[in-house]
Amino acid sequence: MKNIISPVKGTRDFYPKEMAVRTWLYRTLAQVSEVFGYQEYEGPILETLELYASKSGEELVKKQAFVFNDRGGDEITLRPELTPTLARMVAQKQGELVMPLRWWSYGPFWRYEQPQKGRTREFFQWNVDLIGVDTPEADAELLAVIATFFQNVGLSPQEVVIKVNNRQLVDAVLTGLGIPAEKKVDVSNLIDRRDKMQPLEWQSYALEQGISESQFAGLVAMLEDGDLWRKSDELVRLFQACQALGISEYVRFDPNVVRGLLYYTGTVFEAYALKGNIRRAVLGGGRYNNLLAAVGGEPLPATGFAMGDVIITLVLQELGKVPAQLGSSPAQVLVTVFDASSLPASLVLSAELRQAGLKVASYPEAAKLGKQFKYADRCGIRLAVVVGPDELASNLVTVKNLADGTQQSVARSAAAGAILAILR
Repeated sequence: MKNIISPVKGTRDFYPKEMAVRTWLYRTLAQVSEVFGYQEYEGPILETLELYASKSGEELVKKQAFVFNDRGGDEITLRPELTPTLARMVAQKQGELVMPLRWWSYGPFWRYEQPQKGRTREFFQWNVDLIGVDTPEADAELLAVIATFFQNVGLSPQEVVIKVNNRQLVDAVLTGLGIPAEKKVDVSNLIDRRDKMQPLEWQSYALEQGISESQFAGLVAMLEDGDLWRKSDELVRLFQACQALGISEYVRFDPNVVRGLLYYTGTVFEAYALKGNIRRAVLGGGRYNNLLAAVGGEPLPATGFAMGDVIITLVLQELGKVPAQLGSSPAQVLVTVFDASSLPASLVLSAELRQAGLKVASYPEAAKLGKQFKYADRCGIRLAVVVGPDELASNLVTVKNLADGTQQSVARSAAAGAILAILR
């Protein structure tokens, strides 16, 4: 066997079956986005490293971005995320755009990470952003977009949850504990590691970061206070809006959600799978009111989220939410070729059926009918049409239902109608 060149590490081949799942996911999230009035947009795959260097955190830029110098010597990166691109695009035409903006996108991204189950170096991501409104109700609208997506793919509140917190609330508590501003990013990272470490290990790590024992005790008390949200006017309004939008079952307060990126300024949230083997965040987002100013635009409030395709696809497949028929041929009918002399007649019939609105595949050569029927069945094509010598002589076609083995002969002029009746 010849050596076959392997794909680039961390990338995926999308055979028709996998491509069908990807397309189904895209169509579903596109429908959800549009139901809420969001417009689709896209940015370039290549960006200058400068765009990310001061906005996305050192780890993303130095460890995860695919960076290279172009022939002019500029540092270029394959985009690792879209929010900085969005901010740049809005800043460029800020005076022309009608606010508030409701934009969404779905496209490829790249991060230099260690490939493992649920994590690849090349992935697709759904991005949804609401720009120009600084209210908890705007944040709640994004949660409604997410919850509606979950509903549309069949994920119940028992299978997935959106955990919500507020960075201003957390900052206020940390200030009350005497933690200085320059240590708050470290403490946010500490909170983010809590579920990834054993309790004693996490405590030791906290003390190593310069947190006192009394501050640590206060931090633990904050993280275990399920009613802390009541001290935040923004969260009170957000949960009221979620109630009005009918999505409260999907939304829960969780003070452990802090989000690591530097530009989140208010509400933050992550959605988690609750069942199956993949108990990980499937998406995340929040309010980022400072990012537009950071790329040279006028200050403008914004809130948004991103969902990668890898984790959500694994969750949907594991929980049996992906439609079983995906990956089958889109053709509804296979027009068979009885013999070489009838090939032209089969091609003409195929064209007639397509003009009638049917999705039709033509067998490309003469072959035994049994072989052609087997091909159609394996491809998931429901009907096969035979136009042999007897049919040609009588101006008929034979329509065979491969699902139950029944068949009927109908006038050629009535073939499309007969086929549509069976398909209904």
